[in-house]
Amino acid sequence: MKDGMRIDKVLVYMRFARTRSMACALITNGSMRKNGVHIFNSNESINVGDVLTWAVQGHVKIIKILELPKRREGAEIARSQYRELDRGVKNAIAKNKA
Repeated sequence: MKDGMRIDKVLVYMRFARTRSMACALITNGSMRKNGVHIFNSNESINVGDVLTWAVQGHVKIIKILELPKRREGAEIARSQYRELDRGVKNAIAKNKA
């Protein structure tokens, strides 16, 4: 895990999950991808430039990591550490699965 950070910590520090156990559940359910490849382990290393993709309430969330957080901070600071690549796009597949 050279120069990277565990994905569960990244998800918590960037405020996509409230706790590491919630982040681990999100990862182990199989919907998380790093640079297009499914990941299943919460100790997967994340680096600047990586693209994370996962399903959230009928949407697909896609973010690019701009900076690795040092700790959990306010929402504004957290948002400055990634760029959303999916802004406002709905996933038709997830919507039709009901």
